[in-house]
Amino acid sequence: MGSVSFPASSEPPKPWVETPLIYSAQLSNAAGCNIYLKLENVQPSGSFKSRGIGNMMLRSTLPSPPSSPSSSSPTSFQEPPTTTQRKIHFFCSSAGNAGLACATTAHTLACPATIVVPTSAQEPVLRRLRGLGATVVIHGSSWFEADTHLREVVMPASALEDLQQQESSGGEETKKTKQVYVPPFDHEDIWSGAATLMDEVAEQMRVVHRAYVDAVVCNVGGGGLLNGIMEGVWGPSRNPGAGKEGGLGKEVGGGKEPRVLAIETVGADSFNQSVKAGELVKMKQITSIASSLGAVQVSKKTWEWSQMVGGESLVSATVTDAEAAMASVRFADEHRMLVEVSCGATLATAYNGDLRRYLGKGLSDEEWRNVNVVMVVCGGSHVSVDVLKAYREKYGPEIAWA
Repeated sequence: MGSVSFPASSEPPKPWVETPLIYSAQLSNAAGCNIYLKLENVQPSGSFKSRGIGNMMLRSTLPSPPSSPSSSSPTSFQEPPTTTQRKIHFFCSSAGNAGLACATTAHTLACPATIVVPTSAQEPVLRRLRGLGATVVIHGSSWFEADTHLREVVMPASALEDLQQQESSGGEETKKTKQVYVPPFDHEDIWSGAATLMDEVAEQMRVVHRAYVDAVVCNVGGGGLLNGIMEGVWGPSRNPGAGKEGGLGKEVGGGKEPRVLAIETVGADSFNQSVKAGELVKMKQITSIASSLGAVQVSKKTWEWSQMVGGESLVSATVTDAEAAMASVRFADEHRMLVEVSCGATLATAYNGDLRRYLGKGLSDEEWRNVNVVMVVCGGSHVSVDVLKAYREKYGPEIAWA
């Protein structure tokens, strides 16, 4: 399998792509307002993770340390590593979208990657990881055990092996391999990368659709995607010099910031539980089938956004597993695209009436018809025709709108 390389005089390849923003007649009819779909399912890794993880990994290849979102634009890239810079080896613990984004980006950057996955990892994902050239280590019954093994065993062993190779070859200090741990969501460069989604939405709505955005809907796992969207709407780094009133919000929202609706499934709803409790909550276990949303606690930054903005501007809500699953099924029927159940959680709000319940309260039918909502189709790897068929058989009878 070939790899993507770049000459020393050029910039490194960007690990993500600009994705389409399309109007959906089917979802608009179901929701009663104008629905636009940001198709992150067509990213190189199959999900939005290509943006955040790709940005974090790309920055780690630069001569200087990764910078914070406030110090530079996340879409501005510097020169690639020179031949005198240390080699880079990426390490990630994920049997899902984060692992695939790490392996895909490492392949793009022509760097080695080691992915540690729990024993529950599905064979199709393992095949994709290995097909991308990643070294796959299977250990533990949970992500926590896999991550602990990565940090305490795999990375130290790799460092020792590299040291032994240096000693035997007489290599210079600058030639030692630089180890980069790639977290699934909790890193400022990941949030900065995810924020590029809103840069694109602002331009696409203005140029292509000639409309403003009233609201953005996304799902929440650990909070990486939500943090990026909030940075895009409210963050000063998107509008340098704007201070606390920064962000693209007023530009894309026609003078006011778009509202953000953050969706989780019941049983993987650490953010929603935190908002209700008024404090950051750590769940004892994940019981939802939406494993990609299965963070027992959202990032501290996600909680901070809820406290800084909150109220009517950032709304937290949940749907059931059945609603999320059947939304994925109906979306496949109507749009000929396969997305996993975590993405279905976002789409379910257009089908089950939640969108108007949370965002259209007090509006007349005519007023609601003029509301423009962007839904982030985040994609995901845990889906197939057989999976959707099983969802239809199991959950179809209990969902009236399916």
